[in-house]
Amino acid sequence: MKRIILTGGGTAGHVTPNIALLPRLKELGYDIHYIGSYDGIEKKLIEELHIPYYGISSGKLRRYFDVKNFTDPFKVLKGYGQAKKLMKTLKPDVVFSKGGFVSVPVVLAAKHRHIPVIIHESDMTPGLANKLALPSATKVCCNFPETISHLPEGKAVLTGSPIRQELLCGSKEAALKFCGFTPDKPVLLIIGGSLGSVAVNNAVRGILPDLLKTFQIIHLCGKGKIDTSLQTTKGYVQYEYIKDELADLFALADICVSRAGANAICELLALRKPALLIPLSANASRGDQILNADSFKRQGFSEVIKEEDLTPDLLLQTIQKLYTDRQTYVRAMENSKQSDGISAVIQLINEASGLNA
Repeated sequence: MKRIILTGGGTAGHVTPNIALLPRLKELGYDIHYIGSYDGIEKKLIEELHIPYYGISSGKLRRYFDVKNFTDPFKVLKGYGQAKKLMKTLKPDVVFSKGGFVSVPVVLAAKHRHIPVIIHESDMTPGLANKLALPSATKVCCNFPETISHLPEGKAVLTGSPIRQELLCGSKEAALKFCGFTPDKPVLLIIGGSLGSVAVNNAVRGILPDLLKTFQIIHLCGKGKIDTSLQTTKGYVQYEYIKDELADLFALADICVSRAGANAICELLALRKPALLIPLSANASRGDQILNADSFKRQGFSEVIKEEDLTPDLLLQTIQKLYTDRQTYVRAMENSKQSDGISAVIQLINEASGLNA
């Protein structure tokens, strides 16, 4: 039996691709363990799946001034020491890292013990945590062709992102019943991210009467962002957050409007859903969503509107174009090499662990 340590945390985006790999890793007989932070989102998500979980000290490395910059390096050093002990105890054959700052001491500890490491970089350009981890990696998986030039020569592999297989098994009929929709009118799915987007929510609601002439609308608007005045609007349903029914809603949707987080748009690619992407602005992030969205547009998978350019007229016009030309986007996605992330990543893990030897 081969043993693998998975690591990654801080946000759900650093955990869900690891979760997507679990069924296939179990099929192959891997003994799976997880290293994350003491109390990050990854702890709850992984423990619910009954995977052995080990918390280590974790600090954030910031590019800006913060008083915690003086104390967090000591947390990282402590985490490195803890990770080294875990490597010695668990003796894994391979480590797979999805990133986030908790993964850095794990990857460095694996290199110290001469354990092969596979890293996955979701965004167009590596974040700071993965930049620190890259020299210790055996291979680096990525989602975008353009990312290869930002990674060490000979290490980069275009794999796409591991997608939860249950998302591919949704039921249109179940979604129609859940939403109270009719089967004779197309469906537009709006995804504002886990926290919701005020800009996207307001823009969509501002053209709701026009959109409802063509579409039935499912609006995932984020926690605390339900508009109660629209609760009885025919053909429009809104939810703060959806978990169990998400696969069904995806199956029902003809087109989507979404933020441009790497995992979210890779799910849209795997599901062959034409999308209008409205990336988080550079003022609110390091600009990775803008780069992600631009890559998808260049590859013919989606349309893009920058948040600062978002107007009701442009939004309506672009959604209508997306629906009219939807088969063009679907054909481009069908020709992509980035949509079977699980198989590609598992192959690299097997090679590194010696399972294929």
